[in-house]
Amino acid sequence: MLSLKFFPLPAAIGLLLLAFMTGACFGSFINCIQLRVKDKKSVLGRSECPNCGHRLGFFELIPVFSYLFLRGKCKNCREKISPRYFLAELCFGLAWALTVAFFGWQWLTLEYLVLFTVLCAEALWDLDIFKVPDTLHILAILNFLIFLPTHPEPLKRLLWGALAGLIYALAILVLSLIMDKVYKKESIGGADIKLLFVLGLYFGWKSMLLLLILSCFIGLLLAAVFKAGLQKTFPFIPALVVSAFICAVWAERFIGWYMSLFDLGAHTH
Repeated sequence: MLSLKFFPLPAAIGLLLLAFMTGACFGSFINCIQLRVKDKKSVLGRSECPNCGHRLGFFELIPVFSYLFLRGKCKNCREKISPRYFLAELCFGLAWALTVAFFGWQWLTLEYLVLFTVLCAEALWDLDIFKVPDTLHILAILNFLIFLPTHPEPLKRLLWGALAGLIYALAILVLSLIMDKVYKKESIGGADIKLLFVLGLYFGWKSMLLLLILSCFIGLLLAAVFKAGLQKTFPFIPALVVSAFICAVWAERFIGWYMSLFDLGAHTH
């Protein structure tokens, strides 16, 4: 891995800014596609103001910064534009910049850039309509397979990843079926279970356990934000996405530290 600390500071800052803007562009594009599909509009054509139909010019299409410069209003009609545009671009941009910052310059960085772009898209769909197209899960699986040869022991990674994904997905599926019976409503969405299989491919069974625990805590926070009780649906995929990023960065170090506690205990006896 070529860490960013080996780059001159101006070059490192420039690379992170480039990563942020590229991610934000993807965020802007995916957000636009999602909204048009939701409203049953054509995904082709230039971007326009959702209020007055004004076609946006170049300086109105710069991700994140255009929203800030225009103070969240259309240049033409001065009506407020939904902050979801800004937030989507910001989240995608941060996902790209942080991935490059943590993983440096290596094949894994590119693999994670694609993965977290797909995951952020899934979170966006879940937040908006509580449904996620299967196409996104398939893209994440294809990304895993494409980059599989760049990992040591790719066949072992594939087999253990598939096994971990199946175990966790089936376990949560059984739990959801039981909860559905108890609460007389859908407790865990099918997209959540499919995503667990996908994440199992990437992270394996050890990191997945940590990911599930983290996602439960983050999910509780989301439930509080959405004021969701047992009778109200709230999006869980964003919690899985945030947990996946945390595990990608820190899971191995955390697991290593945790296992070392048992080694230390063994030496004290």
